[in-house]
Amino acid sequence: MSSECKKTSIGGQALIEGIMMRGPELSSMAVRLPNGEIDLETWPTEKSNHKPWYKKTPFVRGIFNMVDTLTVGYRCLMKSADKSGEAEEPDRFELWLQKKFGDAATKVIGAFATLFAMVFAILLFVVLPTAVTTPLRPLIKNTILLSLIEGLIKVIILVGYMFLCSRMKDIHRVFCYHGAEHKTIACYEAMEELTPENAMKQRRFHPRCGTSFLFLVVLVSILVGSFISWESVLVRMLLKLLLIPVVVGVSYELIKLAGRCDNFFTRVISAPGLWLQRITTQEPDEGMLEVAITAMKAVIPEDPNADLW
Repeated sequence: MSSECKKTSIGGQALIEGIMMRGPELSSMAVRLPNGEIDLETWPTEKSNHKPWYKKTPFVRGIFNMVDTLTVGYRCLMKSADKSGEAEEPDRFELWLQKKFGDAATKVIGAFATLFAMVFAILLFVVLPTAVTTPLRPLIKNTILLSLIEGLIKVIILVGYMFLCSRMKDIHRVFCYHGAEHKTIACYEAMEELTPENAMKQRRFHPRCGTSFLFLVVLVSILVGSFISWESVLVRMLLKLLLIPVVVGVSYELIKLAGRCDNFFTRVISAPGLWLQRITTQEPDEGMLEVAITAMKAVIPEDPNADLW
């Protein structure tokens, strides 16, 4: 097991039979085609000095970068489904969108998907835990204890949802590609040659993972929720909704800190997310690592310092 020698800003996302990587200058998407070949697509990454202020300002950038990541990720996910031959026939609504918006239909569908994901997350992690915990108010007078119970429900929902997803055959393969992405980045950070053999030796867990970010969002929301009054359930829900940008902003800064530093504090805040990655990342095979390495090599900048975290 190689120790990390470099902290890179390059990150990625598992796709359907593929990997998306985002580097400081280029982004890429590598997908295994039905004929066995690897299809590679690249495009320019939005550079830091060209980003608007709200995507660069600490504690403000988190919510905007999260929406951007969801949008780009969904677009790549749909493309990978088409290229890998796993795409389903469009339904009537998708056909109507294609007729109405033409080439922009994919962006419109992506916007709908992002909005749906956010609404679903709010219902699952804000409305449901509060609704389940509220009947306990007459029995439990300690508001901090109530908040902890509410937080425990959020954790159970998150872990349970991830576990159920991992039982699905198609999602299990995506989680294997997730492991390939992490192993490839770890191999690069260990400054070893990017080969499937070297990547296979690396850990499949990484502190700068989206899974860890989700867990941090839940933990920070528990902390923030402990300061919100239980006098009115509707007011409590409304305040929690209004504070979502704050929760995401703080969680984003914490995940960036965890990716940059290795000390007692970062190890503590990374531990739950790393544990959850035992569900969301699985051991990849050599072919999956080949796809991840292809995507990785395409985004490594010529200047070795350009991608430092």
